[in-house]
Amino acid sequence: MTQRKTEKFQRHGAVAPVPPTLPDEVRPGQSIDLLKELHILTRDGKLNQDSRRKLKQVYHLYQFIEKLLLELPDKPGSTAGVTLADHGAGKSYLGFILYDLFFKGLANGHIYGIETRPELVQKSQQLARRLAFERMSFLNLTVAESAQSDQLPARMDMVTALHACDTATDDAIAFGLQKQARFMVLVPCCQAEVARVLSQHKALSLSRTPLSELWRHPLHTREMGSQITNVLRCLYLEACGYQVTVTELVGWEHSMKNELIIARHTGHKKTASAQRLRALLDEFGLTDLLHTRFTGLPDNAGHALNQQSDPVAEA
Repeated sequence: MTQRKTEKFQRHGAVAPVPPTLPDEVRPGQSIDLLKELHILTRDGKLNQDSRRKLKQVYHLYQFIEKLLLELPDKPGSTAGVTLADHGAGKSYLGFILYDLFFKGLANGHIYGIETRPELVQKSQQLARRLAFERMSFLNLTVAESAQSDQLPARMDMVTALHACDTATDDAIAFGLQKQARFMVLVPCCQAEVARVLSQHKALSLSRTPLSELWRHPLHTREMGSQITNVLRCLYLEACGYQVTVTELVGWEHSMKNELIIARHTGHKKTASAQRLRALLDEFGLTDLLHTRFTGLPDNAGHALNQQSDPVAEA
């Protein structure tokens, strides 16, 4: 309330209404209008339990991302600034929070939200206009299409994918590799592809060993498929020149989809990781993935990777 309004109430002997107290979770300077538009805050500025969990998860992810963004070097003479592509953006909770807390304070920099559902893209575009978040773009594209789209720059500083379902995380990785991303921040979700292959082939080389018990039951097959999928992704990133860290996003009481993969480009392509990736694919009967998910691996399982020049390292 302004001082003039307060004085008016005092002259008439009335008690000035107390401005609503914001929840402790809301950070100083954060756009209250944004949080209300995202339905994280109610109209009267309250925070329900479900929104509290969602906000905690996004904030926790932001803490990881902010540290990486601060590592990005300045680009002398560039008007583009830091570029970030958020895949499987959905309602763009993550993109909007990132813009509000980090990009809004920069002179330049741009966030691209990639989403296949046109109604969500349209709503995000409208919200960005209402909030004057001018350096946000929302594109109605698949991840694979976005890699070829001229609506995005040739290189991307960071790629994020929060709960991108099944193979969408792999598509985000492929996009990051093509765009020579310096960082990738991934929270995988619903990894069903490998589980389907395990069910079909029963990992023939292991079917006569006690290890086959790991996926005899459908529930275990799904969990094993998820675990194997993320292990393969990490090995692939290491083979392609990234240092990989795997941790949990938030406590399990907040989300079961909780694995956080952070990949930092170093330019050091690990031969051992490429070899182990191929060995695991052979062991579990997943070699078909070499032609779909891991196309960057050479036939000799890593030797050629180390012989190639690295355009990101040279930049």
